[in-house]
Amino acid sequence: MILKTQGLSKSYGKIRALDGLDLEIREGEIIGILGPNGSGKTTTLALVLGVIFPTEGTFEWFGGNEENFNKRLGTILETPNFYEYMSGMDNLKIIQQIKNKPGQDLEELAEMVGLSDRIHTKVKTYSLGMKQRLAIAGAMVGDPDVLIFDEPTNGLDPQGIADVRNLIIDISKTGKTIIMASHILAEVEKICTHTVILQKGQLLTSGPVKTILRETNAYLLEAEDTEALKNCLKSMEGYIDSHEEEGGLLVNFDENINASHINTHCNKKGIVLSKLFKKESSLEDAFIEMVNNHKRDGQNQ
Repeated sequence: MILKTQGLSKSYGKIRALDGLDLEIREGEIIGILGPNGSGKTTTLALVLGVIFPTEGTFEWFGGNEENFNKRLGTILETPNFYEYMSGMDNLKIIQQIKNKPGQDLEELAEMVGLSDRIHTKVKTYSLGMKQRLAIAGAMVGDPDVLIFDEPTNGLDPQGIADVRNLIIDISKTGKTIIMASHILAEVEKICTHTVILQKGQLLTSGPVKTILRETNAYLLEAEDTEALKNCLKSMEGYIDSHEEEGGLLVNFDENINASHINTHCNKKGIVLSKLFKKESSLEDAFIEMVNNHKRDGQNQ
């Protein structure tokens, strides 16, 4: 077991920033701690890194057998800060000295993060994406077992986001455990093997991304007369429910219904479909459904 928390909580006066988090992370997993701003993501990371102390609950790294667990961790918690007037390589050398981890090939590390052609130029000439890659290289100094990133793509342009995403995926292939907090659902879906979803300090769910993205049989349909389309579908065997959203009518069917069934039924009823495609489940859909269910449960208590 890499990390285990039990009832981990943090309060600031009447504000419950984290409320009884039970979590288990195993070796080699890529964990996405997901939630909007204020959900408890950064608080969770700060607690398990020992930056702040819990109000209640406990956590343990590596089965509780490591007193100096931080030596096996590489972290980026905030916007990375470097000596701007120095080169990227000189910054990495300073990090190496601070960590007291000599012997690592820093040139090789720079190549791994895609900075080999700029590692000897001053950091003040780097773009934000390059600085983020340098920060990841800094976190990897000393070859830690676990890498922890807080919003690693925050503030980056689309190309920078893609670069950092691909870099994290490449690093994960080396067998390292990666824990990243993010509010960008699409990035967690693309990068992570497992996710932890928080809302206002409470755990909504955790587990493999593929499990949370449970298979649905939903189709986005469009016709000239939406009301007529709705009435047509209600008479169709296998119809479950529908609601309007941007781009058309989203309709849920039983698992045995396919596009051909839908098109044939609508044609028989005189409805010509201008749009018909299956909508894949996304982490965003799952998250929104969980948040809405959480709100309803709270109102019913």
